[in-house]
Amino acid sequence: MTFDFDEPIDRRHTAAIKWDKYAGRDVIPMWVADMDFRSAPAILEALDQRVRHGVFGYTDPPAELNDVIVAHLETEYGWRIEHDWLVWLPGLVTGINLVSRAIGDDGDDVITAVPVYHPFLTGPVNQRRTVTRVPMRLERDRWAWDLERLEASITPRTRLLLLCNPHNPVGRVFSREELLEIARIAEKHNLIVCSDEIHCGLVLDADKPHIPFAALGDDVAAHTVTLMAASKTFNLPGLGCAFAVVSDPALRARMAHAAAGIVPRVNAMGFAATLAAYRDGAGWRRALIDYLRVNRDLVVDAVGRMPGLSITPIEATYLAWIGVDSAAIPDPAAFFEKAGVGLYDGKVFGTEGYVRLNFGCPRSLLEQALRRIAAAL
Repeated sequence: MTFDFDEPIDRRHTAAIKWDKYAGRDVIPMWVADMDFRSAPAILEALDQRVRHGVFGYTDPPAELNDVIVAHLETEYGWRIEHDWLVWLPGLVTGINLVSRAIGDDGDDVITAVPVYHPFLTGPVNQRRTVTRVPMRLERDRWAWDLERLEASITPRTRLLLLCNPHNPVGRVFSREELLEIARIAEKHNLIVCSDEIHCGLVLDADKPHIPFAALGDDVAAHTVTLMAASKTFNLPGLGCAFAVVSDPALRARMAHAAAGIVPRVNAMGFAATLAAYRDGAGWRRALIDYLRVNRDLVVDAVGRMPGLSITPIEATYLAWIGVDSAAIPDPAAFFEKAGVGLYDGKVFGTEGYVRLNFGCPRSLLEQALRRIAAAL
């Protein structure tokens, strides 16, 4: 079966956050992380069937969905989990906030590496925690955790480490050796690790397989909450369905206590779409990855030839982290927006001097945006 990722889909006047930000303006939106592709046909059919049923009451996760998730994680990553390790959530950001609330006390510290997905910086603060930001190192076009600085930044009140794997926004797929070093430091300092792995289905480099942090070993898993969802890979963020994998019963109980009366159930449509994605969406995902690889290469080549900009290899995600310091642009997001391209300012991710570009869109739209960026420079 073939899939048409080149088809332009008009998302204006659909209350789409991504597009409505620039309503009435000639600005191509490439900021927030959702794609401009129609989702997989199997998902659309599943949603259509659910709608035609016509009853939308409170819903538990279908038993088949739990089975499919367990099988998927073992097939894709060699990671064996149990059904009762699954904790269903209405979104990954909810998961970050929930884990921040469940671990430690008011005023305790959460540590992470920047640049990073911005709820890592806001979620702990929402739950009355403080955040320690450890700048990542950039060496020979490769972003990595600064392990020495990480360990030096841990205090007696540090309780939780937030890991983004694969990493948003720098697009890294961390190696086993890198993850083992983070695990060693976390164990040494008795830290819980919350690993956001929502982009694990979007690895673009075939020679860099995703390794779930909790799959490093039973001891690591016992101190880890893994957050996953079909939403990024299959373009379903508006349906509000994610899950945590938590092997330790005491840790699951702490999360349940923190969620009580606050975190709502996942909705019926989210469950239906997630089941169809993991059960029937493999062919669509493979085609998507092939399309995104070409888009990725187009971005890296084009940006690499633009004066004052820099870019590092993108191993996963549909997001490009672009350096603008050498271009001497004081407000890069405003500069490119004036040129007709809406990008995310790097300071939102805790690091100035960068912008993030979402290339999960039809190639014709991406090429138009790159021409506008080049012309502005």
